[in-house]
Amino acid sequence: MDYISPKEVAGAMMSTAINKSALPIKDLLIRGALSGALLAISVTLALMATTQTGLSLIGAFVFPVGFVIIVILGLELVTGSFSLVPLAWFEGKITFKSMLSNLSWVFLGNLVGSVLFAVLFWAASTETGQIRDLGAVEKALITISEKKTIGYGFHGPAGLFAAFVKAILCNWMVCMGVVMSMTSKSTLGKILAAGIPIFIFFALGYEHAVVNMFVIPAGMMFGANVSLTDWWLYNQLIVTTGNIVGGLLFTGMAIYYTYSKKEQQSVTPN
Repeated sequence: MDYISPKEVAGAMMSTAINKSALPIKDLLIRGALSGALLAISVTLALMATTQTGLSLIGAFVFPVGFVIIVILGLELVTGSFSLVPLAWFEGKITFKSMLSNLSWVFLGNLVGSVLFAVLFWAASTETGQIRDLGAVEKALITISEKKTIGYGFHGPAGLFAAFVKAILCNWMVCMGVVMSMTSKSTLGKILAAGIPIFIFFALGYEHAVVNMFVIPAGMMFGANVSLTDWWLYNQLIVTTGNIVGGLLFTGMAIYYTYSKKEQQSVTPN
């Protein structure tokens, strides 16, 4: 039996947050870049499965592979850190500067890894721009890139608010995957526990900041009608903010503060 109780998980959440905040910048960048690339690879695999089968649920079923690799190898994904690292600051275990530094460097690492894979994928798919006939996955990236940016922008504040809400719902599930991975000591247990919430978010089509670090620029490289301004103003900044709210409020704080409470001892009257 390798099951770890929620009360023990709450302690692991705090220990993980403190350990993450103590990592040097070099490790944050390397582990962050690997995480960004792994999620980008997972998105590509999921799109291939979806376009080949015509079933989006099949794509959602295979997408968690990158996430579970990140969890098992202890890499750095900023969306998961949104639910953990601030808890250490709330509890006075780390400084605000340490928290901000950690999240910023991991965000940058994720961005570098995601964009790097987008460039490599574009180079491989088009033979560095020599092939103009795009495949199904490449066309899907164009469509998704435009939908996630100018698609929201077209509807004005209502569209941007929808992106924000989808980002909240997304990281609620993503961070649940991070926390659920702590409920098992075995590799198989971690894979199953972490993969279930990730399947849910991807199947429902919610907004994940790191996934978008790949999908949107990749679509732009293949010819999407999206500018850098569209990417950051209509999606990346809004989705990142929503991911912070969803991950921290609905998973990090909710799980930690309900299970980390000390047992109340009954007082017997004299």
